[in-house]
Amino acid sequence: MSFPENQEDKMGMMDKVMDRMSKQEKEEMLGRTMGKIFDDMTADDKKKMMGEMMPKMMEGTNMMEMMPKMMMNMMGGGEGKGGMMEMMMGMMPQCLTMMLPNMPEENRRDFVLIMITTLVEQGCAGMSEEERKGFVEMLVEKARTFV
Repeated sequence: MSFPENQEDKMGMMDKVMDRMSKQEKEEMLGRTMGKIFDDMTADDKKKMMGEMMPKMMEGTNMMEMMPKMMMNMMGGGEGKGGMMEMMMGMMPQCLTMMLPNMPEENRRDFVLIMITTLVEQGCAGMSEEERKGFVEMLVEKARTFV
């Protein structure tokens, strides 16, 4: 087998090689290659490169359509256990436990109100009026234990 002379033939050969590789082999190769590329770059170089690449990579992409789908896929599709959703459910309370005591009191109050509002609004999503009422009553009872 001879090595192709022109760029088009080289790309065709690369396609054939890539077709023979498993997904895992491709991911490992990409990881090694990117590691070699990024090892010699400074943080500023990486930021500059990403700033130049992202607009080209995202060209023609409707982010408002793509982001919700991508987030749900990352979170396990919102179905059952596993994926990022379960990880976040475990990590968020722990993060708040470590973060809130170190936050200035005024900022902490504002942040807690925003979080509680978001949690209640989104926690009630899709509930009937009766379910929502029961859920909010349960939250109020829990809040009263702190006074």
